[in-house]
Amino acid sequence: MRKIWWKILCIVIIFYVIIMGLMGPVPRLPIINESIRNTYFHVALWFAMTILLFTSMIFSIKYLNKGLIKDDDVASELAKSAIFFGILGCLTGSTWANYTWGDPWPNDPKLNGAAIGILIYLAYLLLRSSFEDEQRKARISSVYNIFAFAVFVPIIYILPRLTDSLHPGSGGNSTFGSYDIDNDIRKVLYPAVIGYVLLGLWFAELRIRMKIINRVREEQVASNR
Repeated sequence: MRKIWWKILCIVIIFYVIIMGLMGPVPRLPIINESIRNTYFHVALWFAMTILLFTSMIFSIKYLNKGLIKDDDVASELAKSAIFFGILGCLTGSTWANYTWGDPWPNDPKLNGAAIGILIYLAYLLLRSSFEDEQRKARISSVYNIFAFAVFVPIIYILPRLTDSLHPGSGGNSTFGSYDIDNDIRKVLYPAVIGYVLLGLWFAELRIRMKIINRVREEQVASNR
C-alpha cells in the first residue's frame, strides 16, 4: 500500500462523486425527488463501511492464526475507518429520512439496527483501550471483532428484511436495483463505494504508520533507560 497511484485514484474518484453527486442527472421520482443524490453518500458510505469491517475481520483471523501484531494493527485501524464511515452514514441517513419520511430517526428496524451495530463496534474500541499488554489486547480484540461482524451482518442486512421497514429492500419495499436506480446512478454509486473504501484504507494506513513510529520510540526510550 506504499504506492501512490491508488491515493491519486482515490482523490480523483472522490472529486468525481462530489461533482456528479451534486450536478449529475438522476431519475425523477415522487417523494424522493432530488434527495436521491444522497445515494452516493449515505448508501455508498455504508457499503464501504461493510467492506472495511469484513476486511478488518479477516485481519483479526490472520492475527489469531499467525500472532503478528501488524495484523491486529490493520484490523483495528480498518475498524476505526469503518466506524467513522458508519457515523457519517447515520448522519446522512438521518438527513435523508427527515426530508422523505418527516422524521430524522423514525422507529425503523434498520435504523435501530444501525445504531446497535455502531455501538457494538464502539464497544470494540472501548475493549481495546482496557488492556495494557499488546498481545493480550490483540488476542481478545480479535475474537471480539470476529463475533462483532457475525452479529453486525444479520442486524443490518437480514433482520430488517423479515419485518416492516421504510428502507428499500425491507418489509416488501422494492430494492434500489429493481425500482429507483438507473445507469446514471450506477455510474456514480459504484465508483463512490470504491473511492470511500480507498479513503478508508488511506486513513488506516496513516494511523498504522503512527502506531509503528510510536512503538519504535517507546522501544528506544526503554532501551536508553
